[in-house]
This record gives sequence, C-alpha cells and structure tokens, in this order.
Amino acid sequence: MSISLISLLFLPIWINMAQIQQGGPDEREKTTALKDLLSRIDLDELMKKDEPPLDFPDTLEGFEYAFNEKGQLRHIKTGEPFVFNYREDLHRWNQKRYEALGEIITKYVYDLLEEDCNLKKISIPVDATESEPKSFIFMSEDALTNPQKLMVLIHGSGVVRAGQWARRLIVNEDLDSGTQIPFIKRAVDEGYGVIVLNPNENYIEVEKKKMHKQSSSDGKGEPAEKRERKERLSRETKRRRDFYEKYRNPQKEKEMMQLFIRENGSPEEHTIYVWDHFIAQSAAENVFFVAHSYGGLAFVELMIQREAEVKSKVTAVALTDSVHNVWHQEAGKTIREWMRENCCNWVSSSEPLDTSVESMLPDCPRVSAGTDRHELTSWKSFPSIFKFFAEASEAKSSSQKPALTRRSHRIKHEEL
Repeated sequence: MSISLISLLFLPIWINMAQIQQGGPDEREKTTALKDLLSRIDLDELMKKDEPPLDFPDTLEGFEYAFNEKGQLRHIKTGEPFVFNYREDLHRWNQKRYEALGEIITKYVYDLLEEDCNLKKISIPVDATESEPKSFIFMSEDALTNPQKLMVLIHGSGVVRAGQWARRLIVNEDLDSGTQIPFIKRAVDEGYGVIVLNPNENYIEVEKKKMHKQSSSDGKGEPAEKRERKERLSRETKRRRDFYEKYRNPQKEKEMMQLFIRENGSPEEHTIYVWDHFIAQSAAENVFFVAHSYGGLAFVELMIQREAEVKSKVTAVALTDSVHNVWHQEAGKTIREWMRENCCNWVSSSEPLDTSVESMLPDCPRVSAGTDRHELTSWKSFPSIFKFFAEASEAKSSSQKPALTRRSHRIKHEEL
C-alpha cells in the first residue's frame, strides 16, 4: 500500500476533524475519539496489512534447501545459496522465514550430534519430574569415565543452541565453520571425552491462556436495561479493539509465556549446573574448555562460584572472542592469576593467526584468531586450540607451567 493511497484513505477523517473542531462538547468528544483512532494506527504496520501469512515449512525439503557434500546449504533446484530477501519490501516476513529455517537447522544439528558424532542427549535437570520444563546437553559415551581427557564446549548467546557456533555461518557458509562438529570429531579422534553445553535453552514457551475476569455479581440482580447497555458497550469495545488490532498487527502471533527451567534459567546457571552434576563428577584428569563469546563470561562466572574445584580439575581454557570482563564480574586476584597461566583468548583481529594482541585487562593472554569476524573466531583458531591443549597437557605431565610453553609459542610468531 503506497503512502499516497494511505493519505487518501485518511483524508476524509482529517477533513471531518477540522469541521467538528468548532463544535460543542459533543463534537470535541468526537474529535478526541478520532485522534485516538489515528494514534493507535501504525502506518508502518498498515502498509504491511497485505503481508503473506506467516506460515512456513517445517522441513528443509519444504523450504527446497539441502546441505551438499561440502556442508553448504543450497537450493535443491537452482543450487544457489540461501536468499534472505525472498520477497522484496517485506523485511519482517523475510526475517520470520529466516527464523523458521533456523529452527529447522537447530534440529538438524541436534540430529548430527547424535547420528554423526555418536553423542548422547541427556535431559536436565537430572531429577526433573515428568511435568516440569526440561533442557538437555550432549555427551560422548565416555564423557564421565574417560580417565585422561574431557573437552567441554560452550557457545555464545543468542539463537544458537547446542552444537552451534553461529547460525549465520551455517546458513551462509557451511556446517564446518558454523557448528562445533569439527571440534567434537577431532576431540574424539584424539581420545577426549566430550560434553556439549546448551546454555541458551533456558525456558520453554507455552501459549498464554486468555483469562476473562468475571464480576463478582456476574450481572445478577442488575436491571435488564442496564445489563443490556453493558453488554452493548462490551461488544462495541471489542469491535473497536479488533479494528485497531487488524491494523496494528496484521499477522498477529500467539501470545506466549516463558516457563524457566529449574537451575538452568540463564547461561551462567546452566554452566554451573552442568559442572556440578557432570563435569565435576567425571573421571578425567585433564578437563579442557572451549568457550565462545558469552560462553567465556559463563566460564569466568563458574570460576568465581567454584574456584577451588575448577583449579584442581581444569588444565586449560581456550576462549574465542570472549566477552568476559574480570572487573565487572569481580573476579578476584587469584582467579586472574590462574587465568593468565591457563587460559588464552583468540580474538577477532586482522593480524595473522596466533599473533599476540595487546589487552587492557589483567587476565589471560590474547592472540589473533586470524579473522576480524567475531562469529568466525572459533573456526579459524581451531588448529591452534588443539595445539594449545596438547602443549598444556604435556606441560602439566612434565610439571611445567603451560604459560611458559605458550609464551615461547607467541615469541616464535613475533620473531617471524
């Protein structure tokens, strides 16, 4: 609907308002009502009233997309990459379509974790009743029994779920760069047990039940004329509300409410819960963390809450463009010292991979991930992270500090 057409649509209303401005109280009341009507109509939403239904397929095949042998999402018929602007000038509809595809991809990755990576899906809380909200994590068969090594993967915030680094990369690049699957497969090949956290799965959504309040008398005892007038006013109010709603929200979605998952209502809570019930109970002598973006903040919070346990069990931590802040999170001096010795943060930078990057915070060393794109930092630092873990493990077994190994590693790059 064009702007000129909308102007013509409202022109009679504006003329009518101008004519009744000079009238008495009744006329002014009409003016107020018309102003109220205009204030409630969002022109942007009105222009979208012809928007197609928000009714999308629930399978990749329905979208006519599939992942090829290179793990790239391609159109089944044309072979072209995903097109966001499927309908011109309908950004909201295109965004909803993208989100619907994203939910399908989330389930697709879950299936890959179980079928391709042979991980088990574990429901949490571990003592949840049948009726309460639940989440889940993924673990390798030997995650709790492997006596040597355990790798824990934590993604960042947003729409991503277990097994993903970035939905954008999965859709526009490939599965290798956007998921944790390469980390999982290499970890298993190198003898690690694996636990994949799901820190953004904090609640379930259920449709709000519309509660209609009834008056205590329910109209009983009122004169028939008064009751009829109230019912007429109620019908008129509903008619006006429906009229406003038609233009305010042409594709009205269901009203939903959130039911939070016990002890897993935030990424920080989730990380601590998985530590207490799984990681801390594991047999592994060396535990390694890979934490991206907000996952780094969740790990620092875990350290603050479980400092002694983490120090005794964790050998090394690889952060990728972590958003943690030791000052804002009030991490103590002993935590900061431990992080300097046992952590490394691969940050977005145009410098070559592993080049030392100056930090303003007194925590862990920062090195370049070899990319200036935040979402790519985990994938680009993939080989360096496994090398870092191998050196940390070797240093621990030979009673040397991992920091010395890393420092010599950085010096080599600086010399180059």
